Amino acid sequence: MGNRVTREDFEWVYTEQPHTQRRKEILAKYPEIKTLMGPDPHLKWIVSGMVFLQFLACYLVKDLYWKWIFFWAYAFGGCINHSLSLAIHDISHNVAFGNKQAKWNRWFAVFANLPIGIPYSASFKKYHIDHHRYLGGDSLDVDIPTDFEGWFFCTPLRKLLWLFLQPLFYSLRPLYVNPKAITRMEIFNALIQFSVDVIIYYLWGLKPIIYLIAGTILCMGVHPISGHFIAEHYMFLKGYETYSYYGPLNWLTFNVGYHMEHHDFPSIPGCRLPMVKKIAAEYYDNLPHHQSWIRVLWDFVFDDTIGPYSRVKRLCKLVKES
Repeated sequence: MGNRVTREDFEWVYTEQPHTQRRKEILAKYPEIKTLMGPDPHLKWIVSGMVFLQFLACYLVKDLYWKWIFFWAYAFGGCINHSLSLAIHDISHNVAFGNKQAKWNRWFAVFANLPIGIPYSASFKKYHIDHHRYLGGDSLDVDIPTDFEGWFFCTPLRKLLWLFLQPLFYSLRPLYVNPKAITRMEIFNALIQFSVDVIIYYLWGLKPIIYLIAGTILCMGVHPISGHFIAEHYMFLKGYETYSYYGPLNWLTFNVGYHMEHHDFPSIPGCRLPMVKKIAAEYYDNLPHHQSWIRVLWDFVFDDTIGPYSRVKRLCKLVKES
């Protein structure tokens, strides 16, 4: 079973998140970074191609043996679906059509959601705003594990199990930590998603549905791409609550690895985040960052000082909605 991790609580801090001040300093020194804000003209075409590629895959897997359904779900389909979930992350910041076309972004996220098999985009948008506004906020940032997760998943075997169960915790944790009323967009998201699932089942049977949903679940658990979940905000070094990764998997994940840059400038699309690092290099080059998401997963499981408790927490004042 291994040894229990030494950490028995979150890392409580009483300062504001670092991204707000760094953003102000960088913009004051490099105002040209503002020109990087705005929509990514290529995103909608890339995402559309991925969606239709998955629909083609549904047709191709309909007669495969079950063992091959799960193999291709993990090795291919799940990678596409995970990438689409990160495209939805970008779209939630209105970078597909711009801030003036917010509704187009919401509906396009629903379209990007279709191969994932489970309605996701509208709920993600609702909670992701809080993740940026209240980073580490107690009872506000649902990206942070619960006390039970930190207490129970504290040995290598249990942490490995926790990684497999990540999709379950990510979907259920918000309902416990910060429940919100169901929105009309969430209802539309679910109706459209399940309607498309029924159509796929009617056309090609159950195997394509399993291929889509199994890929989504498997690639959010123990998978090289899912290392970004741990890499982004788990405190591998004391005093640092956000980390970037500059490796090749960014090509498959809309540059989600540029996570410090993203939290500094959430309105800049992923395709332009490397330019932020290049322009303001002195602000990022000396900050700790990860070299490998696979190494992140390995260290998370086998390093006794790292676990679900390895997160920064703070008390945040609720901002009144205008």
